[in-house]
Amino acid sequence: MIFTSFHQSALPLSLLLRLAGVPEIAAISGDYPGSLLNVRLTVDESVDVPEAERMLNLVKAAGFDLPIGDDGALAVRRPLPKVQRLTGPRGYIVVHPGVSAPARAWSPTSYAKVVRLLTDRGKRVVVTGNTDERVLTAVVAGTRALDLGGRTKFAELAAVIDGAQAVVAANTGPAHLAAAVGTPVVSLFAPVVPAERWAPYRVPAVVLGNQHALCRNSRARLCPVPGHPCLSSVTPDEVVEAVIRLDAANHRVNEIANEGVR
Repeated sequence: MIFTSFHQSALPLSLLLRLAGVPEIAAISGDYPGSLLNVRLTVDESVDVPEAERMLNLVKAAGFDLPIGDDGALAVRRPLPKVQRLTGPRGYIVVHPGVSAPARAWSPTSYAKVVRLLTDRGKRVVVTGNTDERVLTAVVAGTRALDLGGRTKFAELAAVIDGAQAVVAANTGPAHLAAAVGTPVVSLFAPVVPAERWAPYRVPAVVLGNQHALCRNSRARLCPVPGHPCLSSVTPDEVVEAVIRLDAANHRVNEIANEGVR
């Protein structure tokens, strides 16, 4: 199974796999593949479908059904590592300011203000990032939040996010990791790719950012519009209010579930 994004061709990799002797290959392809694919799924790419569902449709076309009890949501392999030595008790807010593509970044000063506003409301905040983002996480955390920049491996990051009430992040890996562990997300989403395809999948989420900005669907890595208006228009107060709304909704869901158990 070759999983490509909606704007990528599976055929170059299909050729390599054929040359390597792989006997059965399945992929989504709008181009005629000749003998490169055993299973070719064609889809209407003008319709925005979550990428996870696009992948699941390919798996189904290749003859594989989900196991009984698997609802197709994102997931991680458990048990996750114990991280309370790093975070303290569960129930904090994770702020993840880093991105790999600058066009998807929100400003460090705005993230830092979110940290201050959340801690003013009595929230504990944990700032996460990789080893290359330690300067960024230190700026965002300041003296108010716990700075875990460069201190977690991937599985530990999943565990940190699993212990959070909510995650604040751009369209980047930890937002999808939050969806995989079931943690609500405030998504600062630059529309260089469609939110309908790449917003956190099947988890409570608030998508912020002007989804009709001029950079829409450009797939740009560097912002092509002066002032980065798609995200600079989002205020720290909006982000904090979204966190509070998600937290309240999550508490209500848990209360209803607990009532059902009783």
